[in-house]
Amino acid sequence: MTSTTRPKVAFIGTGGTISSLGVHPLELQDYVVHDKRMHASEIVARFPVVDEVAEIIPVDFRNVPSPEIYYAEWRELAALCHRLMAEHPDLAGIVVGHGTATLEETAWFLNLVLKVPVPVVVIGAQRPASGLSTDAAINLVNGVRVAADPASRGRGVLVLLNDEIQAAREVTKTSNWRMQTFRTPDFGVLGHADADRIAYYRKPERRHMPDTEFDVSAIDTLPRVDIAYAYAGSDGSAMRAFMAAGAKGLVSAGFAPGMAPAADFAAMKEAVQRGIAVVQCSRAGSGRIFRGRRLADAGILAADNLNPQKARILLALALTRTSNPAEIARIFATY
Repeated sequence: MTSTTRPKVAFIGTGGTISSLGVHPLELQDYVVHDKRMHASEIVARFPVVDEVAEIIPVDFRNVPSPEIYYAEWRELAALCHRLMAEHPDLAGIVVGHGTATLEETAWFLNLVLKVPVPVVVIGAQRPASGLSTDAAINLVNGVRVAADPASRGRGVLVLLNDEIQAAREVTKTSNWRMQTFRTPDFGVLGHADADRIAYYRKPERRHMPDTEFDVSAIDTLPRVDIAYAYAGSDGSAMRAFMAAGAKGLVSAGFAPGMAPAADFAAMKEAVQRGIAVVQCSRAGSGRIFRGRRLADAGILAADNLNPQKARILLALALTRTSNPAEIARIFATY
């Protein structure tokens, strides 16, 4: 395959396990103690087979564990994607290498704010690049294949690990160590990166990039939104602490099918009365929240089937545009 026939794909590195190096092939868990990670250009050099499937533009961006990535990095990452498109109009797609701990949150944020017309695929790895049977190489290659495939357009930001293509809105990490950790609880994968072809079977229904109403280019910080986790005996202290800390929004990770303990619920009603947006989620990780009379009468909104960490991001972005509960409800019903 000649360079003139290969699609052009940008690969942005942010760090994480996919970039990490241990000192022994069997160092599959405690490799982080060495604090040694490769930039995007080094990852491509380590796995040069990726050059056979596309012309790679490596972009060294960050080199950190994913718990260190938040809004400042998200905003800069989004701007970088836009700049790459402007500099390379023939770009077929963009791949973002990322640590798996917060991968789903970065992918969901990008799904809500990006305005690029090409596929954006977020990849990671469960085993370090130096590890025996590392998945870093195959996830990189398959991520590039997915990004370069014209069929990937129109599906929003995608997540690729373990040969499975998932929607950013729906996917979540479900296991600490297993290779099949990323799952979509309610609906399953969009498709697979098989050896012979990229095979799709469905598209996400909810609104996604590039056709969204959110623009963070001029927003320095997101409104503070916190998550309070429900448990037997929780007494509203977390809710009130978040209010005291200046929260503009609260997400209740409630009991299934979407309810808070009585003391938490009382604090949630107090928050609504103070003008704080409150959204009910479930800690179960699957299924819609029904906004029945109890929630509606209290002015508490429903998160649909978003998990708490994703509801938090959508609520924060919604609050950059409106504080009207009806408008926030519309946004949750749209995205």
